[in-house]
Parts: sequence; structure tokens; C-alpha cells
Amino acid sequence: MAEITGAGATSHAVERRRMFAFLCMVFGMFMAILDIQIVSASLSEIQAGLAASSDEISWVQTSYLIAEVVMIPLSGFLSRALSTRWLFVASATGFTFMSFMCATATNIEQMIVYRALQGFLGGGMIPTVFASAYAVFPREKQPIVTPMIGLVATLAPTVGPTIGGYLTDLFSWHWLFLVNIVPGIFVIITSLTLIDFDEPDLGLLDRFDWWGLLFMAGFLGSLEFVLEEGPTNDWFDDQTIFTFAIVGVVSGLAFFLRVLKAREPVVDIRAFQNRNFATGSAFSFVLGIGLYGLTYLYPIYLSRVRGYSALMIGETMFVTGIAMFLTAPLAGRLMTRLDPRVMIGIAFAGFALGTWWVTGLTKDWDFWELLVPQILRGTSLMLAMIPITNLSLGTLPPQQIKNASGLFNLMRNLGGAVGLAVINTVLNDRWDLHLARLHEHVQWANAAALERLDAMSGALSRFGSDADIAALKQMASLVRREALVMSFADVFYLLTFLFLALVAFAPLMRRPGHVSGGGGH
Repeated sequence: MAEITGAGATSHAVERRRMFAFLCMVFGMFMAILDIQIVSASLSEIQAGLAASSDEISWVQTSYLIAEVVMIPLSGFLSRALSTRWLFVASATGFTFMSFMCATATNIEQMIVYRALQGFLGGGMIPTVFASAYAVFPREKQPIVTPMIGLVATLAPTVGPTIGGYLTDLFSWHWLFLVNIVPGIFVIITSLTLIDFDEPDLGLLDRFDWWGLLFMAGFLGSLEFVLEEGPTNDWFDDQTIFTFAIVGVVSGLAFFLRVLKAREPVVDIRAFQNRNFATGSAFSFVLGIGLYGLTYLYPIYLSRVRGYSALMIGETMFVTGIAMFLTAPLAGRLMTRLDPRVMIGIAFAGFALGTWWVTGLTKDWDFWELLVPQILRGTSLMLAMIPITNLSLGTLPPQQIKNASGLFNLMRNLGGAVGLAVINTVLNDRWDLHLARLHEHVQWANAAALERLDAMSGALSRFGSDADIAALKQMASLVRREALVMSFADVFYLLTFLFLALVAFAPLMRRPGHVSGGGGH
């Protein structure tokens, strides 16, 4: 009896050790995902500090995203070859060191190189955490484990601009990167001493497909570049974008041929034969649009139309983070009591309601008008993320989970990239359209326009003799602002239809009878 009790105590101690190790991994993933958005609210400060041009500064974001999107699918192979422990330690070490190097950058060229290396090395942490959640922990632990990773994966990019705004306002832009150092060292030490989930298979490195890696980097890197730069550079009318598009297409064809023929492909895509994983990845793709697209749209409106500072935008956007934090434990409980497909349908219906609410947007919308849409967005993100992840990864056999986790996370990131490209393109096109239509109405034959212009001119006359010119400029500015607000409303209409369509597709996923992976240690 004492022997049984001792065995039970040992098992409980191992379980607690693994749970603590997993929590440290989740914290590392939080840092890696946070750094996608933490600089977004402070790019102008970084630009001034590095004496960079407006064209160059965008590469602080783009270089990170391109490098990260290459590492995420590669992490499955590396995790099997090196083991979870050594891949995570290497990723956390590289990410932390490159964070320090970013803070020491003295010119834009250095910053771009350091950010690319930071994104590439840190990208290995994200899918490794997702894979560990399903490969290590048994089914009964999923209601505890899954909300953790779901909350971090969605909360980190949402609060990134808020944290970045505070750090830059209180200290300087260097602290956007220095803030990673101490937590990074903690994650490195705990990962090195506590992670014991699996053993390395170094023999896989002898069969590493270098051509596959080259083709994958060309495909995903070019795709990310085209999606990032296309909306602001006239897409394929720009020679550089056109060239990268050709490189992406050729590399993509070569990559998929290589994946199908290689003895040990750099990325195993067989997980897409599983209907739940294939459908769940599609849902993850659209979830990326809701996550990154709306994280982009609200700050752009608050900045361009309301004139908010980075700090004010962060404070306004924080509502979504609070809603997500409060919804996470509820979503975990619902997973044990409700059909996950119903949860997904409710979540995307909530997304649709939130975006439809904002179609009534005006120039006067402020914190209180955006409160309900942000609450709906935060709640919907958690209600969608947890069941989608469970249905996609939780039903795969253990040997497929590591590769599948990389593909699953890649789809969410690509969804965000495609979503941002479409949003920017639609926003610019509709802005031009509404400007043209408003210009047709605001003309000399329009009595209301002339009356408004005269009123402006009269109000400005006490400031000098150029009141008429100043009034014309002010009128042109008002027209541009109204056209921009109308284009924002059009984008929200488009997103509403997209999210409603996902509600109809939720039944395509199969409800799992049991989880075949996890806990098998």
C-alpha cells in the first residue's frame, strides 16, 4: 500500500513539474507573439531614433514577420530532431539575445537584421507550446491547458500596442526590446532544467532537406513580403513586388513538389488529410483576420480620425484584452459541456455582430461607442480559439502533432497577413471612391457646401487675410476625413459577411469521440 502511495506521489510530482515547465513555455510564447505588435505603436519613435526614412521603418515589422513565418512550420522537424527542450532553449536564448541587440541598434540596417533574427529564433517557441499541450497532457487536462495557450496566442498581439505605447511614453523605444531580457533569462533556465517531454532524434538531421528549406523560405518569405508591401505600393505595378511574386510562385511550386517526394520533408503536410485539421486550419486562417485585422483597424481609426496618441490608443484598446482574460476560464468550462462546433458558431456570430455594430461608425466615435464591439471581439476570440485548437490538434495521432502545430499556427499568421493586405487595399480603394463621390457633391453649385464654406471663412477671417484659402483647405480636410470614415464602415461590412459565412461552415468539423494524442508518457 505504501508502495502504491509512493508511486502516486511521484506521479503527482512529475505532473506538477511538467505543468510548471509548460507555464514557463507559455510565458516564452507570450513574449514571442507580443513582439509582433509591441513596436507597432512606436514606429515613429524608432524612426526618429535611428534616422530612418518612412519607407525603411516598415521593415522593422516586415523583417520580423517574414523570418517568423519561415520558422513556424520548420519547428515541427526541429522539435523531433532536437527534442522539445533543446529547441525551446535555443529559441528562447536566440530571441532574448536578439532583443538585447535590437535595443543596441544604432542604424536602421542593424535593426532590420536583428529583428529578422529575433523573429526567426523566437518563432520556434510558438508551435512548440501548442504541440506540447496536446502531446504531453492527457484529455482531462485540456480544459486547463488549452485556455492558457488560447489566451496567450490572442491576448499578446491585442495588448502589444498598449504595452508598447506605455513603455515608449514612460521610458524610450529601447525598452520595447529590453523588457524581454530578464523574463527571457528566466524562461531559458526553467526550460533547460524542467522540460523532459521527449528525447531527441539526431539522426533526422542527417536527412535534413536543405532544398526544401530553401524553397519554403522563398515561398513563405516572398508571400509575406508581397502581402505586407502590396497595399501601399500598387501591388504588381511595383517592379519589386512583381519580382517577389514570381519568386514566391516558383518557390511554392518547387516546395510542394519537394514535400511530396522527399524522404524526410522539411514540413509534413499529411495532417491536412484529417478533415478536422484541414477545416480547423481554415478557421484558424479566418481567426487570424479577426485577430490581426481588427487589432490594426481600430488603432488606425483612432489615430487618423480621432487624433489619438499611441498611449491613448492603447488605453482604449485594452477593453478587448480584459474581455479575453475574463472569458478564458469560461471557454475552458464550456469545452467540457458544449459541442465545440456550437461554440465556434457562437464565436463567429459574435465577431459578425461586433463588426456589424461598427458599420454605423462616425467621426465622433470614441471609447464608449467602441466598448461593446471590443467586448464582443475579445469574447469571440476566446470562444473560437479554444475549440478550433482542440478540434484541429486534439484528434491527431501523437506522431503528427509537432508538424501539425507548425502548420496550424502558420495558417493563423497567414490569415492575419492576407487579412491586413485585403483590409488595406479595400480601405484605400473605397477611400478613393468616396472621395470622388463627395467631390461631386461638394462643389460651387451646392448651396449647403457654399454655406458651410462661408461660415468657415468667417470664423477664420480674424486670423488673417487668407481666410478663404484656409477655409478651402479645411473643407478639403473634412471631405477627406468623411470619406475615410465611410471607407472604414465598408471594411467592417465586408468583415461582417466573412464572419457570418464561417458560422455556416462550423458543422463541417467532426466532434471528437476521444483524443488520441497526449499524455502518453
